[in-house]
Amino acid sequence: MMPGGLSDTKPATPEVQQLVNQVKSQFESRANMNCVTFTAIVYRTQVVAGTMYYIKVQVSEAEYVHLKVFQPLPCENQGPSLENFQTGKNRDDPLTYF
Repeated sequence: MMPGGLSDTKPATPEVQQLVNQVKSQFESRANMNCVTFTAIVYRTQVVAGTMYYIKVQVSEAEYVHLKVFQPLPCENQGPSLENFQTGKNRDDPLTYF
């Protein structure tokens, strides 16, 4: 991985699911959606002044969204924030920079 570049795609971990859970309400508000299912599937990271997470999230049986979540450095004492998202994705869409 080159500095500032995206990591390889990895299976979601419990820690990534926790990030997704923390930004779910931000996503639902901004996307005007209520999501019963909100399961992290895979993710990529980018090291910035903190960590940017690109996460594929399943929101229904056949619908996925891509989230861009920023996790500040621990010294900032701030939780994760939803920076951007893409809707209308499917299981096979690759996670890319957006």
